[in-house]
Amino acid sequence: MRGPSVLPLEDITVVSLEQAVAAPFATRQLADLGARVIKVERPGAGDFARAYDRTVHGEASYFVWLNRGKESIELDIKNPDDRALLDRIIDQADVLVQNLVPGAVERLGLDAATLRAKRPELIHCSISGYGADGPYRTKKAYDLLVQCEAGMVSVTGTPEDYAKTGVSIADIATGVYAYTGILTAIYERERTGNGSTLEVAMLDALGEWMVQPAYYSVYGERPNERTGARHASIAPYGPYQAGDGSTVFLGVQSDREWKTLCTEVLGRPELADDPRFVTNTDRVENNDEITPLIEAAFADLTADDVVDHLEKVGIASARLRTPAEFFEHPQLQARDRWREIKTPSGTAQALLPPVTVLGREPRMGDVPALGEHNEALRAEFSDHGATDAAG
Repeated sequence: MRGPSVLPLEDITVVSLEQAVAAPFATRQLADLGARVIKVERPGAGDFARAYDRTVHGEASYFVWLNRGKESIELDIKNPDDRALLDRIIDQADVLVQNLVPGAVERLGLDAATLRAKRPELIHCSISGYGADGPYRTKKAYDLLVQCEAGMVSVTGTPEDYAKTGVSIADIATGVYAYTGILTAIYERERTGNGSTLEVAMLDALGEWMVQPAYYSVYGERPNERTGARHASIAPYGPYQAGDGSTVFLGVQSDREWKTLCTEVLGRPELADDPRFVTNTDRVENNDEITPLIEAAFADLTADDVVDHLEKVGIASARLRTPAEFFEHPQLQARDRWREIKTPSGTAQALLPPVTVLGREPRMGDVPALGEHNEALRAEFSDHGATDAAG
């Protein structure tokens, strides 16, 4: 359903001193739910993610993805007049989000203790690489570096080479937890009247996603193996070549599904009880022997034939798609999951947020030009305007 509707965060104002990915990802989710997000940017340069690339009609792909629906104002926080303006904006805000370099908000007097002493109802969310204390507290943190520290890179890639994930997974995980933390704080404030001080560290966020491999390694007393596109601890689960040279991925999640694969796909029902393959642990140990069995069964089939047959017998499968092919995914097209948004240089397609609320269309706002809202915000939050709003 398209069209206007009341969004749950329409009465919430968020001020964000944000850069790059993690914080903008969190605040964009809030903007999609109707929050007013005022993005504070450096004069003349702005969020450095604006310059990551120029691929979307001259705009950066990262920036277009992360910043729709926001208002942009250029402020030099060290300038007394601009700082006074920022203070007036924060005085009217419900939420402040920041991911400045470690120690910056304390030096600027924009830390949670200072701001919430004046306004206990403020929700203050700080995003950092490694947390507010500990030996790594001042260490710079970028996505790939946190992937390394969290152990992600060590379990990704082939036996010969490490690999990073193909997306900014540490930033995304952090943004998701910041977003959910802010929503929780808004809900709590509705009940108590009090705000919250939130801290989200990239190492903690990605670390949550790394606990299973850590368990497997520590309690299993065995190193995690890098298995390329195959799953490291479930088999068979990964890529297999069809007769036309294309690749099909399939996944077997249980002994029951393994029996189905042996009987209905491989035509070898006796393999279900073969001691090498009876349990998942056995299959992982002998996965190199399973791959030729599967590819032999696929040798006379096209990838389309393989996928169709796997679907009929209830074995999960997937086609290997590029990002460009995902953009044209038939399932997304059929479910009307794309919307057109405006950027400073043209229109672009944007994917709807993952959570669908029946009868409600999220706010898919424009991507702001640097300082696009300077004049309007300066007028609104001038001494006179702020006094009127407070009154």
